[in-house]
Amino acid sequence: MIRAVVFDFDGVIADSEPLHFRAYSDVLIAAGVALTEADYYARYLGFDDAGAFREIAADRGVVWNGARIGELVRRKAERMEELERGASVLFPGAEAAIRRLAAVCPLAIASGALRAEIVRVLERERLSAYFSALVAAEDASAGKPAPDPYLRAVDQLRRFVAGPLDASECVAVEDSRWGLESARAAGLRTVAVTHTYPADQLAGIADTVISGLGRLTVEFLSKLA
Repeated sequence: MIRAVVFDFDGVIADSEPLHFRAYSDVLIAAGVALTEADYYARYLGFDDAGAFREIAADRGVVWNGARIGELVRRKAERMEELERGASVLFPGAEAAIRRLAAVCPLAIASGALRAEIVRVLERERLSAYFSALVAAEDASAGKPAPDPYLRAVDQLRRFVAGPLDASECVAVEDSRWGLESARAAGLRTVAVTHTYPADQLAGIADTVISGLGRLTVEFLSKLA
């Protein structure tokens, strides 16, 4: 049976990837580096902020030390906060799905986003109380597609269920191949939602693909068990 659900955040709960791209682009332009939207979605979306800046630098032959990467991450976080002000970034059906599933099993988030960015949105939308565990970019030793974020999320969820909890009893809800690979490597069942990429790019990795969170019901998830 399915005993817990772990959500990715950006691209699943929050329709924030366009904002992330704009924040990256604005910060990088100031640093003398151009980033196209096509490159962002094709190459960098699955990374946490520090990992994305490192990859972008490597791809362009730019040398940025740890301090410089940290400064870019800080500036990008500030820009994201500016872009989010005064607007809901939730995908249609996200709030209802969260409330629906939280009524029957514990929920977690495993994301490459910064904790402050996740908490800011959850608190603004009054959804924080529905999540028993939260793994953000700062919490895992390696980001997606490594299994670490999901392994940590499952470990945290064990405090909220009776008896042992195996990763195979948990479902990950993801929007990208990086996230799906991370969840599968950690042993979770996987549901892909086509918020960011078309179904044909996700079907070979996910156990099942859905077009929106309205389909994410207890009955639907029970079919994965």
